[in-house]
Amino acid sequence: MKTVFVAGSITIKKLDPQIVERLKKIVDQQFRVVVGDATGVDSSVQQELLQMGCSEATVFSSSPKPRNNLGSWPVHVVHTDHAPGTRAFFTAKDIKMAEAADYGLMVWDTKSPGTLSNVIELLSRKKYSVVFINKTKEFVVIKEPTDIDYLVNRMSASALEKVEEKIKLSERLSRLKNQQMTLI
Repeated sequence: MKTVFVAGSITIKKLDPQIVERLKKIVDQQFRVVVGDATGVDSSVQQELLQMGCSEATVFSSSPKPRNNLGSWPVHVVHTDHAPGTRAFFTAKDIKMAEAADYGLMVWDTKSPGTLSNVIELLSRKKYSVVFINKTKEFVVIKEPTDIDYLVNRMSASALEKVEEKIKLSERLSRLKNQQMTLI
C-alpha cells in the first residue's frame, strides 16, 4: 500500500478544491496518509480526511501530545533532542514523514521554508512530490533537483532570503544536484 506525505504552509487555512479532490483520490485508492499536527494545511487536511472517513492516516508529532489530531488517528511521536518549539524540533517529524512516505503532496504559499524543506527531504530519498502553488492554483511535479528551480522562481526576493537563512536552500540544492550527478 502506498503512503503519501501531505503537508504545506501554516499560512494556508483553507484548502483549494483541487487539493480536496486530490485527497479524495488518495482516500478512494486507500493509500495511507502521513500528516503533521500543525495548524494551517496540516489541520485543514486532517479536517478533510475526517469528513471523507479516512481510516488510513497517521499523525506525526514531535510532542507526546499532538497539537491537532482531528480524527483521533494513530500518532507517531518523533523523539528529538532539539528544544521544543524550534525549527529543528518540528523538522524532526517532517524528516520521519519523508522517510515513511512513497510520495509527497505539498500545498505551498511561495514562502514557507518548511514546505520546500519537505520537498527536498523527499527528493533526497529519490521520492517524487507534487507541489500545489496556492497563489497560482497550479500543480508542479518535482522529480529532480532542477524542478525546484521552478518553485524558487515563484518566490519574492525577501521570501527567498528568509528561506536561504532558515533552511540553507542553495546549499541543500547543490548537494542534491551533486548527488544526482554522481549517479550518472
